[in-house]
Amino acid sequence: YCIIPYMRGRIRSRALSDILSEVENLAAQGYKEVVLTGIHLSSYGKDFLEHPLAGLDGTALLEVIRSVAAIPGIARVRLGSLEPRIITEEFAAAISEIPEFCPHFHLSLQSGCDATLARMNRKYTTEEYENACSILRKNFTHPAITTDVIVGFPGETDEEFETTERYLERIHFYEMHIFQYSRREGTKAAAMPDQVPEQKKTEEKTKTVEAAQKAEEAQKAVSSEKAGIDGKKPD
Repeated sequence: YCIIPYMRGRIRSRALSDILSEVENLAAQGYKEVVLTGIHLSSYGKDFLEHPLAGLDGTALLEVIRSVAAIPGIARVRLGSLEPRIITEEFAAAISEIPEFCPHFHLSLQSGCDATLARMNRKYTTEEYENACSILRKNFTHPAITTDVIVGFPGETDEEFETTERYLERIHFYEMHIFQYSRREGTKAAAMPDQVPEQKKTEEKTKTVEAAQKAEEAQKAVSSEKAGIDGKKPD
């Protein structure tokens, strides 16, 4: 459904030395916080020939986080959007030990229904996604977990939409970005049968946004009351 993979080409990871050089320059100018981001951040290092397994388990990205956090003057390091598969017990435990790491995790979900995820060609299930969230909450008292959700994807039935609604309510996201599916020529989804009418997509988005706002207010109230600024349990 997304045209970006067709336009960006193969994964190209930036050399660690280049990243550190830029951050050192920013730190010298007085910047305190940096965000490590990219089109496919979870696959960082996968294209490095000297590390054939890098990018598959978060090892290469973890090295970047640690190195950036160690630069004098940098007080906080954030991450851009991640794939759920990178969240393992080892990865979460390791980053929880980095004082400068800010526990905001944007894990792209797109749908809370496995049938819809399969049509979207997403490489995870709702169970795997929920497990990733559980791992983060095990290592951080109240991490801010945010996500993206698409409603009205081709073939989405009322039952699938309701399944997603129930799933979103169960996960307790800190914040959700709700989008209605937009047809993009050149993608496989554009040629799929059972395209959802625009009016129905708008109605579903409105309903989901309203539910998300209520859930976010409740979650933010809990997080601000029980967690410190770094997301860890206060003393």
